Amino acid sequence: MADRRLRAVTRTQGDNEALKTGEVTPAGWDFAFEEVPVLVHAFRRMVRGLEFDVTEMALTTYLVAKEHGARFTAVPAFLVRGFHHGAIHANPSRWPGIRHPKDLEGHRVGVNRGYTVTTGVWARAVLQEEYGVDLSTITWVLSGDEHVAAYEPPSNVVRMPAGASLEQMLLDGELAATIGPAPDAPGIVPLIPDPVGAGYAALRSRGFYPINHLVVVKDELLRERPEFGFEVFDAFARAKSLYVDRLRAGAIAEPTATDRMYARVLEVTGEDPLPYGIEPNHAVLETLVRHAVDQRILRAPVKLEDVFAETTLDVTA
Repeated sequence: MADRRLRAVTRTQGDNEALKTGEVTPAGWDFAFEEVPVLVHAFRRMVRGLEFDVTEMALTTYLVAKEHGARFTAVPAFLVRGFHHGAIHANPSRWPGIRHPKDLEGHRVGVNRGYTVTTGVWARAVLQEEYGVDLSTITWVLSGDEHVAAYEPPSNVVRMPAGASLEQMLLDGELAATIGPAPDAPGIVPLIPDPVGAGYAALRSRGFYPINHLVVVKDELLRERPEFGFEVFDAFARAKSLYVDRLRAGAIAEPTATDRMYARVLEVTGEDPLPYGIEPNHAVLETLVRHAVDQRILRAPVKLEDVFAETTLDVTA
């Protein structure tokens, strides 16, 4: 693999920017980064066509793909985290009776793209754990299909009508709520009041700090060079450390909303807001797996040592 350039996709963000600029470089090989404007398209291209050597990917997309025989394996570099209390939106003018998450029971709720989308999994976990919502009573209406074509959703998951949009269905009262990006329409509000505050409250009270994205590597490269998993992890970890150092120093000149969120997590916890490695993330990974099984996204629980590259099982950064 010496002097080899590997096709890679990752969205430029604080924790990997040093890899994109060349401030951090691997030893003996290099990333040939490709820009995919809509990142989820890269997920699909990797899942369905194995097009890249190293790719950022949504966590549940990876776990579902792995369960269905995907020929790539993750390294525990968790590039994106966040809170999902604000992903649930309602239309009070059409549904004045939907005042509390429990009120969604028995109704239709739209989900952006597929049922296995990681934001949807975490948002439903919030509904269940914090508000006692019986998810099985809700009909989940999808705006798209799944990255993993072989995945079969439960019977209470349906596709929206051809030509429809979740936003318009919410405005028309055909949906009681939606999960996903905030609809760009007047009168649509977060179902959970003060969702930002609710997210940080969950972080303080029970350490709830969801992971959204990680990094995956082609299995053929790991067979060719088993230590490659660690080398990929190390490159991303060194880039992340530079970013966290800048966060701690308040040295980001024009912080994005994501930068501000990580800075606040740092302030709340006093710890690295982007811990890499299985050990510091064991609880949140197990929580995700449990909810994915409960929501019938995974057929059975997975052992973490089975879904991460062998040379990365004991590393942290």
